[in-house]
Amino acid sequence: MASFEQQFAPTIERFSGFARDYDRYRPSPPEALASLLAQYRGPEEPVLVVDLGSGTGLSSRYWAERAVEVIGIEPSADMRREASRQASDANVQYRDGYSHATGLPAQCAQIVTCMQALHWMEPQGTFTEARRILVPGGVFAAIDYDWPPASSSWRADQAWSACQERAARLEAELAGARPPRWDKSGHADRMRASECFRFVREAALHHVDAGSWRRHVGLLRSQGGVMDLLKAGRPESDLGISELESIARLELGEQDRPFNWTARLRIGVV
Repeated sequence: MASFEQQFAPTIERFSGFARDYDRYRPSPPEALASLLAQYRGPEEPVLVVDLGSGTGLSSRYWAERAVEVIGIEPSADMRREASRQASDANVQYRDGYSHATGLPAQCAQIVTCMQALHWMEPQGTFTEARRILVPGGVFAAIDYDWPPASSSWRADQAWSACQERAARLEAELAGARPPRWDKSGHADRMRASECFRFVREAALHHVDAGSWRRHVGLLRSQGGVMDLLKAGRPESDLGISELESIARLELGEQDRPFNWTARLRIGVV
């Protein structure tokens, strides 16, 4: 039987080699996330927030001024290097580890988050580890954005989705082991079935940031499947990226415009 390191090696490879673009284009957590979670675990400042699959630190840095200490757990050395390069808060640190094996002591955290990453993680092991490191009454939260964000142009959004659909079809043809992946729509049901949480619910939050046509296209390039195809030598023309660029330039222009995101939350209380 393959070890966890062998099983998840394709996932780590998938998110290696484009960490700076990932950090440049991807969104931060929704502003209201901390206040929503405080409604479940209490208003006091958390002593420790653990961010599983912390990537380049976007989701960890969010907590820097909202918690005493923040630890990001990330198995990709490439992503951790970018997170460390971006680091400016003394109370945020990044460690090598997996969602099912953080290496942290039991009952050390008040909040455990997983931002746009749970679908790449073995569910039961992740939930069991979250329960182990959370204090009684602590909260686990998985956050996923709907893609793409709603820009100011339906034509630009349509072109983005067309590229992503084409990439998904081409990705299925790639040789070699594919990263294991779990459907996002099943997160809450798997959390309930895990018997790791006393209470599970789903919620949604709105988030607004901004970008020009460059970010619109950059968000497409930051998708793991797109990067796998480009690293495998597929030309951008096969994915329709040139057409997307043309439409986005025309529709969105150089000036930043609002990008409207919908965040899907799955919340569990231990």
